[in-house]
Amino acid sequence: MDLPTSTGGERLNQRRSQRVLLSVPVEVVAQRPDKEPVSEATRTVVVNAHGALVLLALKVSIGQLLTLKHGKTEEEQACRVVNVAPGQAGKSEVGVEFMKPNPRFWRIAFPPEDWSSRSPEAKTARPQTAPQRPLGPAVQKPPMAAPLKLPLPKK
Repeated sequence: MDLPTSTGGERLNQRRSQRVLLSVPVEVVAQRPDKEPVSEATRTVVVNAHGALVLLALKVSIGQLLTLKHGKTEEEQACRVVNVAPGQAGKSEVGVEFMKPNPRFWRIAFPPEDWSSRSPEAKTARPQTAPQRPLGPAVQKPPMAAPLKLPLPKK
């Protein structure tokens, strides 16, 4: 299947928002039909303004409704499962989509939609570093003594 391209032949970005690799503790709560809710504590692998990718041992299916509870803020967000793939250590990689986009849920600033690591700004931007300060009082080294001149042995 060919992906749509721009007039310059470049592939168009198919994502609605930038993905960010971010490990956030979350609790995933699933409501099973005719059963008590079940939950699993896990962490995100990737986040974006529209959802996340998490590793789950809990068995879920595409379309299933879940609730994500942010482990630090305890804020809850309704979502649905949009992808399930084999993961690692007996867990599945589960893609979840928020029922309503919520970029503030993750408490990070997402890059603009048109941001690219290939953009001129990304290549020329350099992180600002704080000026280095000495950790303690300045210590001055004593001046080096002049080399000793020893007499040469006589023959």
